[in-house]
Amino acid sequence: MIESVAGGKGFAMNATLLKLWERLQSSFWFLPSLMALGSGLLAIALVMLDEAWGNAWLATQPWARGWMYGGDADGASDVLGIIAGSMIAIAGVVFSMTLVALSLASSQFGPRLLRNFMRDRVNQAVLGTFIATFLYSLLVLRSIRHVGDAAFVPHIAVSVSVMFALLSLGVFIYFIHHVAVSIQGNEIVARVASELMDCIDSLAVDERSSSDSRGHGGREACAAGQAGSDGEPGQILCHTDGYLQIIDSDTLLALAVRTDTVLEVVCRAGHYAIRDTPIVRVWPSDAVDSALEREVREAFAFGNQRTSAQDMEFPLDQLVEVAVRALSPGINDPFTAINCVDRLGSALARLAAIELASPDRCDESGVRRVLIPAFRFPAMLDAACNPIRQCAQSSAPVSIRLLEVLQVIAAAASTEKNRRAVGRQARMIAHGVCDGLLEENDRSAVEERLQAVLGAVA
Repeated sequence: MIESVAGGKGFAMNATLLKLWERLQSSFWFLPSLMALGSGLLAIALVMLDEAWGNAWLATQPWARGWMYGGDADGASDVLGIIAGSMIAIAGVVFSMTLVALSLASSQFGPRLLRNFMRDRVNQAVLGTFIATFLYSLLVLRSIRHVGDAAFVPHIAVSVSVMFALLSLGVFIYFIHHVAVSIQGNEIVARVASELMDCIDSLAVDERSSSDSRGHGGREACAAGQAGSDGEPGQILCHTDGYLQIIDSDTLLALAVRTDTVLEVVCRAGHYAIRDTPIVRVWPSDAVDSALEREVREAFAFGNQRTSAQDMEFPLDQLVEVAVRALSPGINDPFTAINCVDRLGSALARLAAIELASPDRCDESGVRRVLIPAFRFPAMLDAACNPIRQCAQSSAPVSIRLLEVLQVIAAAASTEKNRRAVGRQARMIAHGVCDGLLEENDRSAVEERLQAVLGAVA
């Protein structure tokens, strides 16, 4: 089972394999290829079944004569040829519609949201359905024999092909509906927000389930206790440029225990790493050698783009991007921005209510061995509110809605530190928007919301 490193459990798979799995999930070819392979195997199996006892079985089943194909070889060839030709044509239409949806989403909501469309299982399954039906019909078609006594018609396989064609028709109708819904702004925002909530919920579950395995004591005490031999840590440099996507904390923990070291990861998932800059600090420094460097680097996976596998801030940034683009002068869509603010409010209220656990990893004796940068609510709040606040200073409706959402977040906050962060953000929003409002009533509305937030913070 794949688990979030933010929760402190690590992963049961190698970082490279996890990166590969993430890429496969975001590809248009993986699921359709699996479906095509399955249809090919099914075609071979049903043809063999027909050759073994298909005709004899049909002769003993009166009910099957009305439902199963009972024509000759020429008719079967025509049916399969029509199905195969129509399926590949519809697959082209589906692919074209998908590209149009991707183009619209990229231009209106931002290119980073294309990943969400590519990960959509419906799009992948629909494309796979038509390709699988085409391949199935093609393989069954080649098994038909027309000559004399050697003539062979796979009645069961042909009947299943007709069933696949009818199923594909229903799938195509649903796909048209799905595309029309999926390119709507509210639906896009809701899907990204759902991904963000999943990240937060997995963090909360991991915190509760692994609270007994993290040991006690702070990060500084752990590092200082291990570094006392020479005072300065050794460094392992990053071997590539790119975004840190996966941290295999299980591998790092096993390595730290085996070498009796403490490993501090400099970057967290989602950060951009620059080649030949420190990626891990090691205590004691004399433990660093070429073998340790190689094994540590294998625990990290880098890529050209961020993913939400371990980066909780990535879906949050996607919501912020949609809101900021909606507030740009070229689009000027405050209602989409308000929708994003509402979804961000739900996620941040949930985040403020839980106690975020340290992602550090401990050995069996409770000594911290792997130190990993953690997500913190104040930083997440700033990442969500700062860009929107800066772009919404001329948009009173969005700023007012931001303050209303902050009131809800403040009421849900479980710690004084989180409430102070909300109050600080509310003051900046009110100060920025009031300077640009000409109407006294508008300024009064902003001030009223600000006082409500400060009252919830107190």
